[in-house]
Amino acid sequence: MKENNLTEGSILKTLIAFAIPFLIANILQSLYGAVDLFVVGRYCSAESVAAVSTGTQVTQIITSLVTGLTLGSTIVIGQYMGNRDYENVKKTIGTTLTVFAVVAVDLTVLILLCERWLLTILKTPEESFELTMDYVTICSLGNIFVCGYNAISAVLRGYGDSTRPMIFVGIACVINIILDFVFVKYFGMDVAGTALATIISQGLSMAIAVVYLKKNNFIFDFKLKSFKPVKAIVKKLAFVGIPISFQEMAVRISFLNLMAVMNGCGVYAAAVVGISSKYDVFAMLSATSMANALAAITAQNMGAGKPERARKSLWLGMSFAVFAACVFWVWAQVSPQTMIGLFAEDENVIKAGIPFFKSCSYDYILVSFVFCLNGYLNGKEKTMWTMVSCTFGAVFLRIPMVYLFGKYFADNLGMLGKIAPFVSGIMAVYTLIYVIYEGRKNERQGIVSHR
Repeated sequence: MKENNLTEGSILKTLIAFAIPFLIANILQSLYGAVDLFVVGRYCSAESVAAVSTGTQVTQIITSLVTGLTLGSTIVIGQYMGNRDYENVKKTIGTTLTVFAVVAVDLTVLILLCERWLLTILKTPEESFELTMDYVTICSLGNIFVCGYNAISAVLRGYGDSTRPMIFVGIACVINIILDFVFVKYFGMDVAGTALATIISQGLSMAIAVVYLKKNNFIFDFKLKSFKPVKAIVKKLAFVGIPISFQEMAVRISFLNLMAVMNGCGVYAAAVVGISSKYDVFAMLSATSMANALAAITAQNMGAGKPERARKSLWLGMSFAVFAACVFWVWAQVSPQTMIGLFAEDENVIKAGIPFFKSCSYDYILVSFVFCLNGYLNGKEKTMWTMVSCTFGAVFLRIPMVYLFGKYFADNLGMLGKIAPFVSGIMAVYTLIYVIYEGRKNERQGIVSHR
């Protein structure tokens, strides 16, 4: 299987060729939760919609943790690929897959032990509590597949291949959609059916990926003897990946705090924030995809001693992400009721959601700057900065604001919707200042590579 070199050729063509499959893969992956919510909204009760909304927030904690850690693998593998150090590439792949098998088991046990306590803290509405428990329990049993798929995708992207992860997640998405309708519409399994459809589709996707790579002479042979963690590489993965994972967790916890406040406002408000979170994912897909693409491209180019190429990729990628986000922002400003109506037919949910959507949609644009800048910095191994930055925004800005706004504007969802764009705006300003400062400092010191 041929490697993809991200350090040569046209910067624009390389960025687009690598980022577009990344974007499509993220769109497909986002369809998991969106289809779950769509099917439940069409064939089940408002309590079921609230259950999937809250349950998804919990399962996204795991996804955020895993994707943060796996991005560390993408960066490390990308650097070794830039240096053409293929022996360490193989060792990093073996270490990554072994470590994440252990992580998957630990996360499953942890969630199963803590889920009732966590849902209580989130003020899950009583009428949807048990349904939410069902959803979280079943999804947690599929953590091994979540970790496996994300680890393999991260490895391939560090290798310079964003196309095959797109294909694998596309297969999973098709299976998930089919099973959603079968389990919910025809078998009447409610939220348990959507959760079961998700873990089955992810498991099949992971199995197909492994079989395909083995048959196509991938650099890693998937033999049992190759699954051996190398201590030095574990430390390197931890150094790069844990700060990324921590920042993802901090952001997710801050949004869980918002969910808790909204749950306290009743089942309709809980449904609104759940639906909004689905649009957040889609509206920010260009930014998240470009950020992850920039991390891989920057890592390879810094490993190859080409920092200027990495910087040009940042400005091109950020421009694309902001332009794409504007499409969703315009939709939310012009016709928010049609956005909400795709997931819920209840007039009370639509009425409650309109002011919230109009306010929070400004975040689609502002967060695009933050994500792309952080992706670039992550590729340069400036993960401690991005961790501190995101933690500050989540813990010291967003959570206090949610508390204050929830206390004084509990009946005004439009005001609650302004919190996210306000925080993202502040983060965008100080992150951009740091990127410019760090770049100029390196130029003054004559630094041409960062390893």
